[in-house]
Amino acid sequence: MGRLARSPTLQTLLLFVAVFAVQVPLSFLGLSGLFVLTGRADPVPLVLSVYAHGGVAHLLANSVALVLVGVPVEFDTTALRYHAFFLASGVVAGLAQVWVGGALRPGPAGVLGASGAVFALGGYLLASNVATEWAFQTLRIPPKVTAVLLVVVAAGVTLATAAPGVALIAHFTGLLLGLAAGRVGLLRVRR
Repeated sequence: MGRLARSPTLQTLLLFVAVFAVQVPLSFLGLSGLFVLTGRADPVPLVLSVYAHGGVAHLLANSVALVLVGVPVEFDTTALRYHAFFLASGVVAGLAQVWVGGALRPGPAGVLGASGAVFALGGYLLASNVATEWAFQTLRIPPKVTAVLLVVVAAGVTLATAAPGVALIAHFTGLLLGLAAGRVGLLRVRR
């Protein structure tokens, strides 16, 4: 089996397409709720919402972003860690969007899409690379200052990606999770 077939990024892209292929016809049958995370303790949307998308443009945007950040991350980890991190960060980001967003704007709230998980991979990549490691070691940044820096970077990137209809809380949460995971090398396979 070639490297490409073992790529967790490619596997995730295939999951995107497979879920979308099921999502579209089921949505016409009035079953779109299976793919939307609303914060209830229903395991099906909890998982499917991370891989579902609101349309072809949404699917393509998340796919391109996933390739850009996912491929470099996969070289430093195992497929199992990659997929577990992707799903867990996507679920946490989605729940944060629903719960915090619902508290800020009461009313029916739901979220779907992989952007929280993709932002988590991007945060991981940003915080775990050689240049970042060197900067933190050379500058000897204290842990409390590091925590503040991570929040500021997450907020800045989130605001830079702001647009109508974008799940900003999910982006912020995913990025912050990824930055924190990258600082501790959570996905790194010890050699």
